[in-house]
This record gives sequence, C-alpha cells and structure tokens, in this order.
Amino acid sequence: MPIHHAVLSLLSRGPSYGYELKGAFETAVGPQWGPLNIGHLYQILDRLSRDGMVVSQRHAQAVKPDRVVYEITEAGHAELTRWLGEASPRSGGFRDDFFLKVTAAARSGDADTVKNVLSQQRTYLMRELRNLDGLRRKATDPVVALLLSAATRHVEADLSFVDDADRALLRTPGGLPAAPAAPAPRGDLSASA
Repeated sequence: MPIHHAVLSLLSRGPSYGYELKGAFETAVGPQWGPLNIGHLYQILDRLSRDGMVVSQRHAQAVKPDRVVYEITEAGHAELTRWLGEASPRSGGFRDDFFLKVTAAARSGDADTVKNVLSQQRTYLMRELRNLDGLRRKATDPVVALLLSAATRHVEADLSFVDDADRALLRTPGGLPAAPAAPAPRGDLSASA
C-alpha cells in the first residue's frame, strides 16, 4: 500500500486536507508518478480513518463547503515507522508483459516477429529515456531529481534486456527456437465414448 503510506508520511508533517495532500504528494514524488486521482485519495483517507491511522475534523468555511482536515494518529505513526523499517520488494515481482511478449515471439520461431517485438519496445524505451531526461533537467527538488535518476536507470536496464534478447535470439546461431510443429490430428474422440 505505498500510497497509503505516502499519505501517512505527508500527514506526519502536520494536519492537512484532501486537495492540499494531493498537491503535496504530486510535488513530493515528481511528475513521473502522474497525477493522483482525488477520488482515490479520499478512498485512501476513508480507509485510513476506519483503520484508526488518521482522524478527521470538519472546519466550517464561510463561502465553501466544510473542509475536512486529517491528522495522523499514534497508530498511523507506528504503521509509518513499521513500513519505513522494512525492505521494499519489487511490487510486480518479475511478472512483466514484455517478458511474456519476448517468450511468445521467441517460441513462435519467427525472426520477424521477434524483431518487431524488440523494435517496438526499444522505440518505447528510448522515448521514455528522452522524457525522463527532460523531466530531470527541469527538476528543482533534489529528491525528485533522485527519483527521476532511479527511473532512468530502470529504463536503461530494460533497454539492456532488449539488447540482450536481440543478441541471444537473433544474432546467436541456434538462439531462436524452431517454430513448434503443428499438433498431430487426434482421432474422433466422440467415437471412443
């Protein structure tokens, strides 16, 4: 639940309300995360409240609807401390759509299919690198710059895998498995019943 914990982290600095938390989150993690959906944020705040991690209080406003201000509780502080004290395993493990595409393309035995899959991914990753480089150059917050640098390294590692797959499957003799043979026709199974 990384967003839940990020919200607890923001609230550990002091009470806040929904839109202020949204802006603080987006500023803290930088543009590579993307915008935080305000509806999702309020769902997170409701759950944190139900779990006793935050408390809320309504503050009347003269012209606008009441503002709900959230504050972290001792249980919220304890949960944040627990989360910060443990390692962060890869969220998706190694289940990656691209890994499945490489496997499927390689198992097809068709070099053109493999070339296309690798070319599409290489083009996408190069575009991501350019985007991250532009964001990193504009970053004024050192933490955001650090996160963008880490994201760049991830993309570079993915690009390295594309190069490895190209070498292993297309440039190494015997690297591409032979196309699977068509399954042998089976007899009429209804006759054996």
